Amino acid sequence: MTPAALEKAAMALPGATLSIQWGDDRVYKVGGKMFAATDGASSNLSMKMTDIAFEALTEAGRGRPAPYMARAKWVMFDDVSKLDAAEVTDWLATAHKLVAEKLTKKQRAELGLAV
Repeated sequence: MTPAALEKAAMALPGATLSIQWGDDRVYKVGGKMFAATDGASSNLSMKMTDIAFEALTEAGRGRPAPYMARAKWVMFDDVSKLDAAEVTDWLATAHKLVAEKLTKKQRAELGLAV
């Protein structure tokens, strides 16, 4: 997956925003909460996963527990260019949904998300 395709997929999600934090890291958020992040060059990718996906991806060696965020079931992929675009797009949608579900009803309504 290319960095441009990654950004396009993340920003296509409802209410998604992009902020530059911690130097030049690109952080994708919904309702002010992170659902995915890359380094400045978008060469690596970390994102929220379901419990099952976290276990499957880390045990298979496809990804590794994300530094500082593993306890919240975040997985890090070291080389975005080696990832399948359709698979990453699906993971981003799931990460977005997991984070959006934790927002208040009011926040979800303001973002145009299902309440």
